Amino acid sequence: MRPGATARLAGAGMGLDLPLILKEAGLTALVVFALALPLFGFRTVDSAGGLDVAYRFDWVAAAVAVAFVGRALLVAMRTLGGAQRARPGEGLLARAGRAFYRHTTWIGAAAVAFAVLLPLLPFADRYVIDIASYFLIYVMLGWGLNVVVGLAGLLDLGYVAFYAVGAYSYALASLHLGLSFWWSLPLAGALAAGFGILLGFPVLRLRGDYLAIVTLGFGEIIRIILVNWYSFTNGPNGISGIARPSFFGLAFSRSPGPGEVAFHEFFGLDYAPVHRIAFLYYLILGLALVTNLFTLRIRRLPVGRAWEALREDEIACRSLGLNPTNIKLSAFAIGAMFAGFAGSFFATRQGFISPESFTFIESALILSIVVLGGMGSQIGVVIAAFAIVVLPEWFREFQQYRMLVFGAAMVMIMVWRPRGLIAHRDPTVRLHAGGEAGR
Repeated sequence: MRPGATARLAGAGMGLDLPLILKEAGLTALVVFALALPLFGFRTVDSAGGLDVAYRFDWVAAAVAVAFVGRALLVAMRTLGGAQRARPGEGLLARAGRAFYRHTTWIGAAAVAFAVLLPLLPFADRYVIDIASYFLIYVMLGWGLNVVVGLAGLLDLGYVAFYAVGAYSYALASLHLGLSFWWSLPLAGALAAGFGILLGFPVLRLRGDYLAIVTLGFGEIIRIILVNWYSFTNGPNGISGIARPSFFGLAFSRSPGPGEVAFHEFFGLDYAPVHRIAFLYYLILGLALVTNLFTLRIRRLPVGRAWEALREDEIACRSLGLNPTNIKLSAFAIGAMFAGFAGSFFATRQGFISPESFTFIESALILSIVVLGGMGSQIGVVIAAFAIVVLPEWFREFQQYRMLVFGAAMVMIMVWRPRGLIAHRDPTVRLHAGGEAGR
């Protein structure tokens, strides 16, 4: 808000400044009208003679009305609260964030209990379990990127490259070496961590925007290699027929092969495809929980404290005798390892992978989850992943406006909660007893 407007709010006291409210709401409505008219005021439709233009001015009017009323209510609330309430980070959202943070232990335990019981609930059909598995993939990716961005403060725009390395590592090891999922999983994580170290070496002296550009280029290099190395990766056609994991040697097929035992026959159940879906769900749930526990533990160790020191001030970090080279490489390697685990699960879940699944938009989506949730916040990543991944599935009829709504949500979060939804976080380690470590 402009300084003049803030002064008027301070002088208004507890009363409503009607001219200010109308002025702010009118300007907002004018901006929304200028944006809404070309975006969805006109639409091309098929007709017998070709294409015709359909007008949707009612949609434009609705958007303008919502913007006018919303801005008027916001300015009125700030007016009633006075200038002190008008400053960012000191309003209702900040207090709600602090209150939420104080109960994150119980909220996290309830969320884990719900996740474990989800496949057993009455409404949990195959679609719900499949969406939950898809959601947990992005939660795991968000927690992995949170190590690099949230803890070490290294802006990584090419994180999807490690995701692709993990997926292709499992697919190729399964097809050409005959390795099972359980043997390929650590291999995929190790290869992804190795690529993380390869990325870390060229960017040791870079920071900020320059680091982001280099990591973006690394992600595109990996994608282009996957597209053009046809003899090894099958190019844009992708890899199909990827083996699915078994439950301690029990296959999830109706008619198992020679020497195999079916899961439903072993437990005396009727065959149902949902058994395999539920098993894959519990598999990604276990991987995500291991990622969370590992991250919470390592951030309390010396390497985790070194990441936070590097994030706050690299020069001060050097003055304390810490080696920024090793700190950056460890952050890239561990974050990439979790992306490799998630990529191997993605490959076995889909049964088919191609370079189209690992574009820059995936990196932007994962980074958005970390930023919107609050960099360094574990539970914030879960909330942001739910808002970005799950909610659009519930509103599929508005799929053509998904990116518009996503962009608007990003703008609102950055205006009202610039540090993320769960921005309040205590230090990981305290010099004196009496406080709980950050989550």
